[in-house]
Amino acid sequence: MGYYDKHVFFCTNQRTDGSACCNDHAAQKARDYVKNKVKELGISGHRNKIRINSAGCMDRCDDGPVIVVYPEGTWYTYVDEGDLDEIIEEHLKNGRVVERLRI
Repeated sequence: MGYYDKHVFFCTNQRTDGSACCNDHAAQKARDYVKNKVKELGISGHRNKIRINSAGCMDRCDDGPVIVVYPEGTWYTYVDEGDLDEIIEEHLKNGRVVERLRI
């Protein structure tokens, strides 16, 4: 087992050439929302084993915005905070993949 039970990476890349990127969909704001939410729920950090991080381009721009949850390697897209709340509740807290958001 790794240092964290779950490690979540949000693509927060912003391209300067005008091509599609995750930050066009407020990815940094979404990452901040999830980081704060898991902290409020008491499930973040090394004691509780969930870590939320930013990442550069993960080369899935056409599916964006995207996050990936390790160690499973489960990729998600999302539209709003409701989708993010579902990922937190189902996957991060209960270990169940949210199939409707999986890519």
